[in-house]
Amino acid sequence: MQRTNLPPPGELRPASPSRPINDDDHNAGGFPPSLSGNGRRAVWPRVARLDGVIPETSGTEQAAGPLSRGRQHTSGARRADGGNVGPAGGAMRHRGPRFDTAVTRNGYAWWYIDALSDDGAHGLTIIAFVGSVFSPYYAASRRRGNGNPLDHCAVNVALYGPRGKYWALTERREPSLSQTASTLAIGQSALNWDGDRLSIDIDELAVPRFVRLKGRITLHPQAVTSCATQLDSGGRHHWWPIAPVARVEVDMQKPALRWNGSGYFDCNAGTRPLEKDFGDWTWSRSALPDGAAILYEARRRDGSNLSLAYRFDHAGHCQEFLPPLPAQLPSTGWRIARVTRSDDVKQTGIVKTLEDTPFYARSLVSSRLLGAPVISVHESLSLDRFDSRWVQTLLPFRMPRAFR
Repeated sequence: MQRTNLPPPGELRPASPSRPINDDDHNAGGFPPSLSGNGRRAVWPRVARLDGVIPETSGTEQAAGPLSRGRQHTSGARRADGGNVGPAGGAMRHRGPRFDTAVTRNGYAWWYIDALSDDGAHGLTIIAFVGSVFSPYYAASRRRGNGNPLDHCAVNVALYGPRGKYWALTERREPSLSQTASTLAIGQSALNWDGDRLSIDIDELAVPRFVRLKGRITLHPQAVTSCATQLDSGGRHHWWPIAPVARVEVDMQKPALRWNGSGYFDCNAGTRPLEKDFGDWTWSRSALPDGAAILYEARRRDGSNLSLAYRFDHAGHCQEFLPPLPAQLPSTGWRIARVTRSDDVKQTGIVKTLEDTPFYARSLVSSRLLGAPVISVHESLSLDRFDSRWVQTLLPFRMPRAFR
């Protein structure tokens, strides 16, 4: 099902602390404060290790809508243990990410942006890491007992288009990191949140072409959600889809690129390495005529499974829905399994494989979801594969580490 011209996708993922805090502090980076609620009752009892992770309920916020398809209850075993779909919009709407929350030793925080151009010809992903979760150098440091996340930071930039792909992921040490509440700077690249938009200044070296990537990407959220979710039963990993529906402006000088399109912005944070608690996961973000839908599934190390299905409207309101049946997709060249969910399994397929690595794949997938035809940004991640030594040996060729 390879296609070169994609249809327009619609809406599509203090000063630097002097040291990482201890594991016992359990502060996940970048999330809005306090716990969300369900009516007058908290989803979980308030515990110190969750403070600063899940957004709080506000009396001025509009409650999340009813579950779709007439459902009156959550999805049982398929839901995240203790997971939460918090209220969105209202008082939280004008709040956004904080880039200054401390990341625990051996932990991580990342901020993820993706976008597709309105004509379907171009795409991008940007991921800013504090504690680079897929770094072989950080993995080696953790094995030695020196897992300082501030010493393993990176901005990953991937540009896709008719001229081919540009890829940059240079890991940098703590002196190259600067954090404030509104700004995260790693090396010469920086993310800045001004209360209404996210500006990303890129200055990176692409490999293996060794050409400079330089320019600015501006993301305009239609709304900022307060829907944040615990991904594991132990409360070690959290995900916040900050702006599931957004517009993106791309103005690159090197290479010379200018385009507008639809985009997505989220954050993940955790207090332990991903591979300690997950074996694999798949994630996808789909544009809908009235917003966006996100599917998130994982196999946990404790033997349980995560399955989340959320839809968001243009105001940022979050609603859970019952995911359709699984649809198998062709494996990648590295034999990474790919699967999604679709209303029409027979009409589901790969449009294009954007990344095909030994442990990770990013793809564009065509399917139907919630009654609409969609083009989804889709990720497949094998943490079993990532944790193998032979993969760790290969990674430095795509992930150079700066000396300072």
